[in-house]
Amino acid sequence: MTVFRIGEAAQLLGVSADTVRRWVDSGRLVATRDEHGHRVIAGVDLADFVRAQAGEPDSVAASSARNRLRGIVTAVTKDTVMAQVEIQAGPFRLVSLLSREAVDALDLQVGSVAVAVIKSTTVVVERSSPAELSSGRSTT
Repeated sequence: MTVFRIGEAAQLLGVSADTVRRWVDSGRLVATRDEHGHRVIAGVDLADFVRAQAGEPDSVAASSARNRLRGIVTAVTKDTVMAQVEIQAGPFRLVSLLSREAVDALDLQVGSVAVAVIKSTTVVVERSSPAELSSGRSTT
């Protein structure tokens, strides 16, 4: 069974270790102690917690796209026809190319809050070990 230490869970969730400790202390997130006395969270419990926190977005139009990442616009580059928009959603940087007309209609500017809605026909999933998480290494 996969287990995560408090710091690893915090990194996965994009919050501080203190936040995860508060969730554990308040009973919102289940943790046990390992053989060294450190608090650990079972991967299954962490997944359940994340699903419960995510819920459904408040005002979502009928759509088959389920991947929605809310973030802040960090860069907008426009030319006469196209535009590139960068969004930082937690630890994730997303870059989208869209028409300049769409960027203007949405009034996307640096500092705006935006939701990246992702619909893909191909998603590659790679398994990452907890050791890679704690070392900051990425397999992608």
